[in-house]
Amino acid sequence: MTQELIANMLGVRREGVTEAAGKLQGAGLIRYSRGRITVLDRPGLEDRACECYDVVKRESDVTPCWHPSRGHRRAGQRRVEELRARQD
Repeated sequence: MTQELIANMLGVRREGVTEAAGKLQGAGLIRYSRGRITVLDRPGLEDRACECYDVVKRESDVTPCWHPSRGHRRAGQRRVEELRARQD
């Protein structure tokens, strides 16, 4: 995943992505090299994120995800089914 792609997805300049990735890498939270991001410290990375992360994470946990190449719903759908089963 290139910095250009990340910038386009977030609607920011590539330079901002470069700066943020450098800070996160300097803090030992990620390793970023040649378009490959490796999370080294997920709890630390989550601590650095704003409260928006929790909101988006909770929503993605219950939103059905369709993966066209697999032709089936993934983890999000399983989570929805688990929640529905608990309600019954």
